[in-house]
Parts: sequence; C-alpha cells; structure tokens
Amino acid sequence: QVQLVESGGGLVQPGGSLRLSCVASGFTFSSYAMSWYRQAPGKERELVATIATVGGITNYGDSVKGRFTISRDNAKNTVYLQMNSLKSEDTAVYYCNARRASRSYWGQGTQVTVSS
Repeated sequence: QVQLVESGGGLVQPGGSLRLSCVASGFTFSSYAMSWYRQAPGKERELVATIATVGGITNYGDSVKGRFTISRDNAKNTVYLQMNSLKSEDTAVYYCNARRASRSYWGQGTQVTVSS
C-alpha cells in the first residue's frame, strides 16, 4: 500500500523557518521524482519544488527561490523541504507528491501557518 506521510508543519512567525518531511512507503522511492506542492485557501495548488531521482537536480517555484531547499534521502525514503525566511503568503497546506511516468501519489498534507 502506497503511503506518503508529511510532518513538520505548524505555526511560525514571519522570518522564521520550518522543515517539512515526507516519509514514503509501498513503492520504490528512489525511482520517483519527488515534489512539494502547496494550496492556500481559495487558490489553486501550486508547485513549490521538485527533486529528480538521482543527481540532485532541483527545480523551484519563483515565489520560493532562494528561500526554500528540497532534498531527499533515498536510504530513508524521505524527502525534505527546508523553508527559511517565511512570509505570510507562504501560509498553505503543503503536500508531498511522488511521480514516475503516469503514476502519481499524494500525501494528506501538512498545514503551515506564517503569522505574528
């Protein structure tokens, strides 16, 4: 059974940091590109960051470049999102996604709220 379980969300002040984790099971993690998406109330889900299967190739949404860093540990079946210099507009539910060809799996999401 495929599972993606996110953790690490919470309430943080503007300028603060959070580290999200997503632990995967039920599929060959190292063969899947991993991504973080987010969805704010009333808005469409948007891509935050993607990391390739090998080589550490990454891609970021324009709004998070220079502030967020995606990484993966294939030995632990885990993908991370380090979020620094958080802004109120980063408030959203953050979702983990695994993708390979036509297969795509989603986690249940973790809430990140940036507020003073």
